[in-house]
Amino acid sequence: MSAAERSPAQQEFSGADFRSTVGAFATGVTVITTDGDADVYGMTANAFSSVSLDPPLILVCVISGTTGAEMIERNGAFAVNILGAHQEPISRFFSSRDRPRGKAAFESIPHYTVVTGSPILERAAAYLDCQLAARHEAGDHDIFIGEVVALGVEQDSRPLLFHGGGYAALRDG
Repeated sequence: MSAAERSPAQQEFSGADFRSTVGAFATGVTVITTDGDADVYGMTANAFSSVSLDPPLILVCVISGTTGAEMIERNGAFAVNILGAHQEPISRFFSSRDRPRGKAAFESIPHYTVVTGSPILERAAAYLDCQLAARHEAGDHDIFIGEVVALGVEQDSRPLLFHGGGYAALRDG
């Protein structure tokens, strides 16, 4: 029996169905930042994962052909700022299409730099500062693999979560 005979036919579903289904998985919320020759940039993203402990690698997924994807590629570095529950306004700011661009986007956002020059947001729950190690095309997104060159965590910070198309918080107990 061939693989095609063993596998059921693909079920019909829409992009909205797919988004709703993967939205059932609660994720953390990050702001991906980059700075370098191509300029400074920040964007909200929840497609982030660890990849390897040795060497320390992470990945972020960014829509192909966007300014964010272009900036990470050209700058060769990025930081993942894992947001705390108190930082929902920052998440909303960096996801807004109307936000300022370049250095103006960071004028009212307290930040600093560590190794790569990518902005690290003050009071973030954690951060990972990365050199770009690889880029892979996958459907309508680019997967950027970063080698972690610096990191930090605020031990008492509660995470900002995203679930079912909206922000959520952990409950005690």
